[in-house]
Amino acid sequence: MNRKLILSSGNEHKIKEIKEILKDLNIEIVSKDDLGFKDLDVDEDKDTLEGNAFKKAEELSKLVNGIVIADDTGLFVDALDGAPGVYSARYSGENATYKGNNELLLKNLKDVPMEKRTAYFKTVIAIILEDGLKLKAEGICKGRIGFEAHGTNGFGYDPLFIVEGLGKSFGEMTDEEKNSLSHRANALRNLKNVLGEVLN
Repeated sequence: MNRKLILSSGNEHKIKEIKEILKDLNIEIVSKDDLGFKDLDVDEDKDTLEGNAFKKAEELSKLVNGIVIADDTGLFVDALDGAPGVYSARYSGENATYKGNNELLLKNLKDVPMEKRTAYFKTVIAIILEDGLKLKAEGICKGRIGFEAHGTNGFGYDPLFIVEGLGKSFGEMTDEEKNSLSHRANALRNLKNVLGEVLN
């Protein structure tokens, strides 16, 4: 019997990336939307990425049979004591937009010199097995926050986040480049190792 991996996301881009990275594992990958739970919307009210990821995974695992995964990602800026962190998606308020979030981040870093603009993206993936056992995988990507947006690719803070050692932002990279070294890619590679052990 083929085991199922159920993603708590309806995000096409994410689903495609996960399928690509896990393609040589013997597991069927489906999203919550595929199973008719498109409207399942979990309030992400925890104060850690891990808390939010597990909350999303737990809600879905009550409704389905299979291994459930959910993730949460945040941008942590050292000069802002780790902000926006777990609030990255709604940094500029309840109806936050990518543009509003980026503008607020630049404003809050207005007088901070480049060497102090260090930051990292972190993704935590919560995994709940069929028997309720909880596991997790995480990944980070280090960099700095630029003084202005560069590039139009990606989403969110990508145009501002200059990857350590590369000197260019996620916004200036192709999807392939970003997927080879991003925080999500690192977390997914760790997920692959965890699932590889579970499936054996």
